[in-house]
Amino acid sequence: MVEYIGIQGIQRILGQLGPAPFMEGLAAEIETDYRRWGEFDKSPRHAIYSPEGVIELMPTSDGHLYSFKYVNGHPKNTARGLLTVTAFGVLADVQTGYPLLLSELTVTTALRTAAMSALAARWMARTDSRVMALIGNGAQSEFQAIAFHHMLGVREFRLYDVDGRATEKLARNLHALGEKNLQVKLCGSVADAVEGADIVTTLTADKRNAVILTPEMISPGMHLNAVGGDCPGKTELHVDILRRADARVVVEYQPQSRVEGEIQQLPIDFPVTEFADVLRGAAPGRLSPAEVTIFDSVGFALADYSALRYLYTLQRQQNRSQSIDLIPHLDDAKNLFGLLTGTCASEAAAQGFDGILKNSSIELALT
Repeated sequence: MVEYIGIQGIQRILGQLGPAPFMEGLAAEIETDYRRWGEFDKSPRHAIYSPEGVIELMPTSDGHLYSFKYVNGHPKNTARGLLTVTAFGVLADVQTGYPLLLSELTVTTALRTAAMSALAARWMARTDSRVMALIGNGAQSEFQAIAFHHMLGVREFRLYDVDGRATEKLARNLHALGEKNLQVKLCGSVADAVEGADIVTTLTADKRNAVILTPEMISPGMHLNAVGGDCPGKTELHVDILRRADARVVVEYQPQSRVEGEIQQLPIDFPVTEFADVLRGAAPGRLSPAEVTIFDSVGFALADYSALRYLYTLQRQQNRSQSIDLIPHLDDAKNLFGLLTGTCASEAAAQGFDGILKNSSIELALT
């Protein structure tokens, strides 16, 4: 039997912990795994593109556990009443190849993306950052706001989306949290939202080379958390922002980010820093309060590995295990065919081969 976490399972886990403590704990797991970056088998995700979107597989392994995530990105889905992103994943034991956990990752992807964003900002944003602009107020925006509020102490959120209903939805959900020291301002444009912000998070969904942020919007000391650009031909930042002399660009995994991130707009030799190097002290996250820092986030498999391992641990700690019969359990590992005849291996030993054939009404021609 394989452990299983579905939508009700993730609701139960979050209902017991709360979204903010869950993301804080997940960020700690991600940091722990990034600190042993060299132990992981890493590769860019495998993507199949279509005019409507993308379907991807994201695998990684540390030699003990293996994980993969299936995830799609279809920006036009909301017009059909469907989610833009859905996902599920598997955590497996490398020694046997047996899956340990099959889990939903649609909700968890939003949680891990926000946890990763806030973790990166801890190392890159100014420590006195208290105002954040959220450009793009769709399905992941609440998670980002909660993570930055609780993990970095952001107190004011300036919201903008081309769809005013999305902004109103986000404002309602943030208000429902009942946080007394949290302020929300609805803005009429990107420029209005960005003005005076310490951190700017872009979460737009359009599959195109969009220019959401332009150079004149960027002030010294800002931290940019670019999340929406996550596939070839899909970006959010004007290329001159990346080229700023005072800008520092940090990515998750260069070979993937060069194809899918904001840096796809730049020459292959343009210098960037991998986040693992920041964590282990090989490179700074920020050199000065005036530096502009950019986290070019596309989502990497290691964070999903951390999320699946974290979920597996939480489910077992809560003693609310649920399992599915995804893998057959056999008395005789060589008798897989016994599943089809309805006869287990122990019965086969008792009856003998002739009895099996008789009871299953199978005739064999032996030559």
